[in-house]
Amino acid sequence: MSSESKPASGLAIDLRGKRAFIAGVADDNGYGWAIAKSLAAAGAEILVGTWVPALNIFETSLRRGKFDESRVLPDGSMLEITKIYPLDAVFDNPEDVPEEIKANKRYAGSSKWTVQEVAESVKQDFGSIDILVHSLANGPEVTKPLLETSRKGYLAAISASSYSYVSLLKHFIPILNPGGSSISLTYIASEKIIPGYGGGMSSAKAALESDTRVLAFEAGRKRRIRVNTISAGPLRSRAAKAIGFIDMMMDYSSANAPLQKELSADEVGNAATFLASPLASAITGAVIYVDNGLNAMGVGVDSPIFAELNIPKDSH
Repeated sequence: MSSESKPASGLAIDLRGKRAFIAGVADDNGYGWAIAKSLAAAGAEILVGTWVPALNIFETSLRRGKFDESRVLPDGSMLEITKIYPLDAVFDNPEDVPEEIKANKRYAGSSKWTVQEVAESVKQDFGSIDILVHSLANGPEVTKPLLETSRKGYLAAISASSYSYVSLLKHFIPILNPGGSSISLTYIASEKIIPGYGGGMSSAKAALESDTRVLAFEAGRKRRIRVNTISAGPLRSRAAKAIGFIDMMMDYSSANAPLQKELSADEVGNAATFLASPLASAITGAVIYVDNGLNAMGVGVDSPIFAELNIPKDSH
């Protein structure tokens, strides 16, 4: 039988008729954007929540075609975002917003951007969603060692990077269709020492992974929602560059991971799309590693100590 006459695979991921809300898309080079593209390639309708101070730049760049090259999907069509919502996931409702934020010119012109209000707006506009993605994190003192991190900085990291997910799921679960999926992004610093990833961010990621397990039970029993997190390897995104050592981490991964290649954002997007699909219908409460296998390593094999072991290296 020729390849032209073979029937299509019965395991294709088909998300046509499904709607996704992705919190934390503000440019075209992070994991959130890659997840949006992969979900759209599978047929899902895309809604995004963008941090309020970044909203104008993001919308303007999108409108002026600055993202057109990276909007192209595998079939040649373009990623279409049905609606962009202003979102600051640090605030649950309008009562939580302090006066200095309300008066901040970076928030001028935007309204209804707390988690509760965004969930209400999505319900009013679309009724329901099927997929919820949390792709946001912030630690104001991330470059400080934990021993030098202030209480305020530590709690800010927890608030923006882990409680924001609890809040998001709490407010969106009434409009998440039964059988739906929720996905967040974590990092190996949650369970292993990564010097330089400070300010309480390692603690926040550990909390996020613990919350993933508890939320999987609660959301699963409440509305049959699956809750998983992807532990992604290093990516040269704008957010990662703020930490200041991303190039070093990418070099380390290339030298030490079982698969010696640069991690693509699309690989994380594809894993998220699988988790959101019926193919992953029994997977919940899981940490899924998409990092070229680096999480499995117990030592850095690029150390001179291992020079005599003749460990195979990718010569390309």
